[in-house]
Amino acid sequence: MNNSLKQYIELYDSNLEAINAHSAPQLNALRQEARKALEGITLPRKGSDDYEATDLNAVLAPNYGVNINHVDLSRESTTKFRCEVPNLSTCLYYVFNDTFRPSSTAGKSGDKASVESFQTTTHKDVLERYYGSVAKLNNPCTALNTMLAQDGVLIYVPKGSCTTRPIQLINVFDANAQLMAVRRLLIVLEDDAQAQVLVCDHTKGDQQYLSLETVEVIAGRNAHLDYYHMEESGMGTTRLSQLWARQDEGSNVLIDGITLTNGYTRNDYHIDIDGAHCDTQLLGMAIASQEQHIDNHTLINHNAPRCQSNEMFKYVLNDKAIGAFAGKILVKPNCPKIDAYQGNRNIVASPTARMYTKPQLEIYTDDVKCSHGSTVGQLDQEALFYMQTRGISLPVAQKLLMQAFMSDVIDGVRLDSLKERLRHLVEMRLSGDEAMCNSCELKK
Repeated sequence: MNNSLKQYIELYDSNLEAINAHSAPQLNALRQEARKALEGITLPRKGSDDYEATDLNAVLAPNYGVNINHVDLSRESTTKFRCEVPNLSTCLYYVFNDTFRPSSTAGKSGDKASVESFQTTTHKDVLERYYGSVAKLNNPCTALNTMLAQDGVLIYVPKGSCTTRPIQLINVFDANAQLMAVRRLLIVLEDDAQAQVLVCDHTKGDQQYLSLETVEVIAGRNAHLDYYHMEESGMGTTRLSQLWARQDEGSNVLIDGITLTNGYTRNDYHIDIDGAHCDTQLLGMAIASQEQHIDNHTLINHNAPRCQSNEMFKYVLNDKAIGAFAGKILVKPNCPKIDAYQGNRNIVASPTARMYTKPQLEIYTDDVKCSHGSTVGQLDQEALFYMQTRGISLPVAQKLLMQAFMSDVIDGVRLDSLKERLRHLVEMRLSGDEAMCNSCELKK
């Protein structure tokens, strides 16, 4: 076991009574199992294989504070903070550090859909049935999250229901000292349910923060889910996120991870397609500069026949930024008629930036159509020269080409207002401006 994990196990052992006392009871049931799993886990180190670019042992080594007594540490309120998408009316909720708060627009996503904290949910049966049902404890970050999590957010859409407005959940770091926030999100769409979810990450101040996040998604038969995650955090923020999804027959799931500003980020996506006739879209984009680090690992398991999946991740790296992508599409035996594509396209705009990529296909059945591809390159010099001959300055030409490079990932967004907002934020980010809303007080 690594010392970085050992310190958290010792913290857990010394404070077990307090952790359980300030936690939702359903979370306590898996805590000991998660602790046991951590005892046999060794964290991967940077360079441990030819694509491992995140040294989890080093990332978890600092002694971050953990809010064991689950005190509301936030100095902000929902009336001060804004995270607005023009022309998009959402049902707005917040997680300040690790504390859930609804806003004045909460509870308007549809009469039957609910967004609640684990501790106060009226759907305890749903939480008991699905919490921990998808996320696997052999993953070190998920096991650590399960051992320490005391609360979370449940988004529940019952059978045949549809949210009338997108659900927006804003994660905010705001504390007087360095802090680890152990965040948990459970999204359950029963058969024939529909929902659109937008999650945004923001940071206030210059503190060192660690976001340890696990998301579980259950999409029932013929359910439709759009899940977008946008990170606009600070250089002092480390984010370790695990997303686990399970799709039943006929479900349609879009997952889109967007990193506009960050410090050190590792996102893992695990999708199990367990029913026939499913459609899966897994998209991602990252813009990194200075010494930012963004690492995406993906696994799509095709466990049923007659499904299609499309995966595309794009990066633009500048200065001394580091990007990494490791993705696998796995087609199990007796799963014919699979149409799957995986792509990773990258622009390295600086000689000191680095990109590591490893796309993979693993196929154990016949009659499938699967392909993958990866490219790492610079901006097209001929296109830059042509644009300059037409009177466009080099910086503007570079920005236009990078915007065009990201266009197909942006076009995959199925909320028109969010799509236009994302175009604007990408333009701001590539221009060197802060990609934040003008009304956002976090930058003040």
